[in-house]
Amino acid sequence: MSSTTGTDSTPGAIGADPAAPSTAQIMDSMAAVGTAYFHDFAAVVSRHGLTSVQAKTLSLLRRPLPMRGLADRLVCDASNVTGIVDRLESRGLVRREPNPTDRRVKNVVATEEGHATIRRIREEMQTTRDALDGLTLEERAGLYALLQRLRPAMEAPHS
Repeated sequence: MSSTTGTDSTPGAIGADPAAPSTAQIMDSMAAVGTAYFHDFAAVVSRHGLTSVQAKTLSLLRRPLPMRGLADRLVCDASNVTGIVDRLESRGLVRREPNPTDRRVKNVVATEEGHATIRRIREEMQTTRDALDGLTLEERAGLYALLQRLRPAMEAPHS
């Protein structure tokens, strides 16, 4: 990457065209958007009496996950997940269930109230909603398609 042009120096790389953004510029924009999203998320979850990690846990529970899988996705030790799940369970937002294929493993499952809570949080993220509402339908579809394309590669190390 050339520090003077802001483009990648690898021949044929995205960004080799001076009019195209470099990988570093795209990464900077992703980081800025991710940080803004996180701030919006954190502000809303605190109004619901949750920590960001507790709310992120709820958002990951679209389907039951084993405690170890949850720890991997949260990038934390399994002992930390126990405390997070204990607090969410005490509020009726999740429950533990035996894994149907291995009864030694406990799955964490969001309750209806847990699913409703994460839906309300997303509905209340006004800064993020306002930014997305500023996009045309075509831009939204394009952004979604690009994010769906990036997601498997970005999540793969954490699966």
